[in-house]
Amino acid sequence: MGAESAAELRPRIDETLVRRLVDRQFPQWAGLPLRRVDPAGSDHVIHRLGGELSVRLPRHAGAIRQAEKELEWLPRLAPHLPLAVPVPVAVGEPGFGYPWPWAVSRWLDGEVATVEVLGDSAAAAGELAAFLTALQAFAPVETPSEDTGRDMAGQQLSDRDHATRAAIAALDGVFDAEAMTDLWDAALRARRWDRAPVWFHGDFHTGNLLTSGGRLSAVIDFGGLGRGDPAVDLMIAFTLMSANSRAVFRDALGVDDATWTRGRGWALATGLNAYTSYADADPGIAAQTSRQITQALVG
Repeated sequence: MGAESAAELRPRIDETLVRRLVDRQFPQWAGLPLRRVDPAGSDHVIHRLGGELSVRLPRHAGAIRQAEKELEWLPRLAPHLPLAVPVPVAVGEPGFGYPWPWAVSRWLDGEVATVEVLGDSAAAAGELAAFLTALQAFAPVETPSEDTGRDMAGQQLSDRDHATRAAIAALDGVFDAEAMTDLWDAALRARRWDRAPVWFHGDFHTGNLLTSGGRLSAVIDFGGLGRGDPAVDLMIAFTLMSANSRAVFRDALGVDDATWTRGRGWALATGLNAYTSYADADPGIAAQTSRQITQALVG
């Protein structure tokens, strides 16, 4: 691959490329209009294809397994979940210089959830708790294959220790470094999940929730889907909720103290990672992740 490694590769993705990939591999959709969706996420470039479909191409190597994972598991999960999720239609192959698989899914209408609309909503907190309860209870007849299972095992908080402490040090003065260190130490000391592994979304924050008419309507972006400790999904309590709705959410899920502390640790670690990576370039991300970090400290 030359001087640029697979991990560093960031292919150029424009409408011309997406049009060629769709027309060549899925000629039944060749006549449908194509429009880039902005703002897109940090992992994928998204285009709307006609009125019913979306096309998502990974931006980097870390996102390349999502298409196959969603195609395999979302059709099985969807009937058991109380909110809509993307329905995969097809997985495209590399082509025209683009190196990775890519996905075509059913389009989900809606607007990205915001703190202003849902932050104080006890009803939304209850709906999110019900979604996670249903997800955690999913028990397919077939379990993930060995290869897929490794991909879906999820990280431990300790895997993020070095990067999180480095971010705490780098952001001393922006946030309270002593308070962040105390929380991080507590999260690492908290009793680990010692029950059977359960399903988790893995990236459960406001950007992956859609609303319609001021109510939750869908959950998207299941690239982090896996089985293990559900604490990772508690980050939604600190990205979206106020203290009151957070209490409703925790009570509805029945979260014990150790799991809640690990969840605060996940919110801190992911918030710091996003802040250090994107805040300088995107004021919106700076505001969102600042709130996530400060709310995780509040608990």
